[in-house]
Amino acid sequence: MLQSIKRSIRFALIGTGIIFFLLFIIFYFPNTKVADTSQSIFVPTGTSFATLKKILEPHLKSTITFSLAAKAKRFDTPRIGHFVLKPSMGNQQIVNALRSGNTPIQVVFNNQQTIAHLAGRVAEQLELDSLSLTKEIESTYFMDSVNLNREELLSLFLPNSYEMYWNISAAEFCQRMQRENDLFWNENRESKRKRLNMSRAEVITLAAIVNEESRKVDERPRVAGVYLNRLRSGMKLQADPTVVYAMKRQANDFEMVLRRVLYKDLEIKSPYNTYKYRGLPPGPITMPDISSVEAVLNAESHNYLFFVVDPKNPGYHLFASTYNEHLANRKVYVRWLNDNRIMR
Repeated sequence: MLQSIKRSIRFALIGTGIIFFLLFIIFYFPNTKVADTSQSIFVPTGTSFATLKKILEPHLKSTITFSLAAKAKRFDTPRIGHFVLKPSMGNQQIVNALRSGNTPIQVVFNNQQTIAHLAGRVAEQLELDSLSLTKEIESTYFMDSVNLNREELLSLFLPNSYEMYWNISAAEFCQRMQRENDLFWNENRESKRKRLNMSRAEVITLAAIVNEESRKVDERPRVAGVYLNRLRSGMKLQADPTVVYAMKRQANDFEMVLRRVLYKDLEIKSPYNTYKYRGLPPGPITMPDISSVEAVLNAESHNYLFFVVDPKNPGYHLFASTYNEHLANRKVYVRWLNDNRIMR
């Protein structure tokens, strides 16, 4: 009788051990195949549990144990978003991460030339599709809420890196950009903007021209000063980048590369052609770097009204206060273009 009891206890202990071992395998034994420090998992809207397993399969050692753990934890409806798997995570940790670990990502965009380009760049990084985002940005409701017209809309978006959720909606994205814009225009920048007697959109529009004229951050305040001098004196801006933009816009080809603006190009009929029309163009020709915006707000004070590329100092320009000085500088530049056979 005693022996029988001992055997029963031994079997019970063995059975209990097996159960605990199986539970350990199912819930706590490392089940990720993550070679690096982490692995991003993106779960789109409408994903079923079966589809989730297919998404996870390349990164799990066993989808069977994962399914058992998920069932035990009543995790049968996947959350959408961006989740992170780490080395040595067991199914318990994996399920917890997928249930409540929607992790923000860094969304980056830079010098986009149109709202469509911006939407396309953002859609590459978020669950959003570019058409729905474009539609939301260009909606009457949103334009009214930010007090901008269609041509000025691009001025709202500042090139930078933004932390946001992968499954953010189009409306939420727009609201976030509006908040970021308001934060950018702090008291100091607003004070400088008002001294220029320009709206936010106008500052960005001029900054976009400065951005395209000079890639040298240290030179941009001087370039901005030239354009501000021209605006104040009633001169046309005569900015080559606006002509290039007008040509791209007319051809609907923003990949067009033009290294030289010809006299015939200056006749293009477009409100963006600052050789034909005084003042600023209707809106930005690109999303300017923040350094270009700062260049306008902190423009250099001088008497220059003209500038042209300096062939001897790549990336920089020769500046002039008089037209005759400018003609002499331009002659040097044109000779360089011809010598290097840059015809277009």
